[in-house]
Amino acid sequence: MTEKQKKQLGKILVAAIICVPTVILSMPDWAKLVLYLIGYLIVGLEILEKALKNIKNGQVFDENFLMSIATIGAFLLGEYLEGIAVMLFYQIGELFQSYAVNQSRKSISDLMDIRPDHAVVLRDSQEEVVDPEEVVVGEVIVVRPGEKVPLDGTIIEGNSSLDTAALTGESVPTTVTSGETILSGCINLTGVLKIRVEKEFEQSTVARILDLVENASSQKAKVENFITRFARYYTPIVVMAAAVLAVIPPLFLPDYPFAVWIYRALTFLVISCPCALVISIPLSFFGGIGAASRSGILVKGSNYLELLSNAEFAVFDKTGTLTEGVFRVSEIVPEGMEQEDLLGIAAYAEAYSSHPIAQSILEAYGKPIDKTQIHEINEIAGRGIWANVGEIEVYAGNAKLMQDIGIEYPKEVPAGTIVYIVVDYVYAGYLLIADVVKSDAKKAIEDLKKIGIKKTVMLTGDSDLIGRRIAEKLGMDEVYTQLLPEDKVTRIERLIERKSNKGTLVFVGDGINDTPVLARADVGIAMGGLGCDATIEAADVVIMTDEPSKLAAMIKIARKTVKICRENIVLALGIKAVVLLLGALGIADMWAAVFADVGVAVLAILNAMRTLYIKNRE
Repeated sequence: MTEKQKKQLGKILVAAIICVPTVILSMPDWAKLVLYLIGYLIVGLEILEKALKNIKNGQVFDENFLMSIATIGAFLLGEYLEGIAVMLFYQIGELFQSYAVNQSRKSISDLMDIRPDHAVVLRDSQEEVVDPEEVVVGEVIVVRPGEKVPLDGTIIEGNSSLDTAALTGESVPTTVTSGETILSGCINLTGVLKIRVEKEFEQSTVARILDLVENASSQKAKVENFITRFARYYTPIVVMAAAVLAVIPPLFLPDYPFAVWIYRALTFLVISCPCALVISIPLSFFGGIGAASRSGILVKGSNYLELLSNAEFAVFDKTGTLTEGVFRVSEIVPEGMEQEDLLGIAAYAEAYSSHPIAQSILEAYGKPIDKTQIHEINEIAGRGIWANVGEIEVYAGNAKLMQDIGIEYPKEVPAGTIVYIVVDYVYAGYLLIADVVKSDAKKAIEDLKKIGIKKTVMLTGDSDLIGRRIAEKLGMDEVYTQLLPEDKVTRIERLIERKSNKGTLVFVGDGINDTPVLARADVGIAMGGLGCDATIEAADVVIMTDEPSKLAAMIKIARKTVKICRENIVLALGIKAVVLLLGALGIADMWAAVFADVGVAVLAILNAMRTLYIKNRE
């Protein structure tokens, strides 16, 4: 509990204690009035001051004004206990609101803790502690165990384990070593690291994340804007209605004195306070954004949560989003020898090549190459390679190379890059080099279909054969291949035309060429896009890991958040409408009004707080 909350709770308790003797002891009316006034001023003075200040600023019709008029009127009518009760319970409601907001802010406090306090930079071989903003690109910083990494860069010395939970939501530490890229916001756990800074603080990962979180509340959902407009017109209307209720009926119903109708009007004012809506709706969305951040998902505003809740089409880029984006040996098909032997021959033949395909073969082989065994190498442009390895001649290349040297080879092969191997002019088998599908990509598509997404679509610049093979493997509904970046935008626009009026299209991508598509989609989501500035800027949501399965989790969080908001609207307006009618008819008294205002507000706040504890498994 904060100091402000403790002070507020103290006021409530003191005011309640002061009023207790008036209920349980027999005392003159003037003594009761004195105690009630003291208690009233303790809990209500701040609200009275706010009302006067707002009136001076031209903001008359708010909850402070309604509370002040209703309670002062109750005192003038001699209803002292009810007057102070209204203020007392209103303050209790405010305390609940303060606590709820505090819990919501706390839900993303771990994310905000990634802000580095300092950086240790090496200058003239001496360590110097400076503000991270003072470090320039190219300088070397030192990060010791237990310290936050203050800036993005490349490790030039040392190895360690990193706690990346604040960035990715993942609790398992990751291992890094010299030569690897490291992002600011991680916590160094074990070894000392020397890092060459690659980006200034303003452009670093930690700065961009903090900016996203701090500005998330500025993008409001439609329901939030509706509530704001609703309160602007609703409050003056009920004040005028209360004035009419106090003045007009006594003129036509002389049997009922003015005091009775004024009391009903004051009750009407207390009931009409829109606190439950004004407080709980923004709180619900703020809680939803906090729940997403704990899962390693940054949402730039509550409007995107609302759009995500209506998602109908989920569209994915292929490379780097559904696949790893790196080539690997995925199949080894030998002819007359063991797989390991075929892979070894291919590795020796490709030992001196810097081509990505050659590198994937060497990585798959994973053993030292004895280059003394390689006597001669000849790269054949657009075809492959010829090498003299030990006592054998090796050809490694594509179908065109096989045709050139007159070797029969299998035509029916899987989609991907095929490297055929020939040893001493005898076909020896082939290696399939393919972009590896991410481990959770299939689960991502399955989860989206389970939660009711109507269409899952893949867009790729790859060949039709490769694209369709991966789409079929993942269970995608549709796939469009051989697309240029501008073609992807055109395809997105056509898909948007097919969705319903209320439905939205979500696009997930990771690369610089995805930026136009991210901007065109109803909701653009950057997948593991912390390394690409343009993608982060264009995206509405950033999934901070390389897990496409988090899209379904994000949609579930969004739907739960919006559902809770709608529950609060129905709860608040429904109860208030009934009690307003009862109050106007004289059936509901000031105590019922207190429930209709503060009680409903507390219930709505407690319901809104459920968003703080949304789990993506729901």
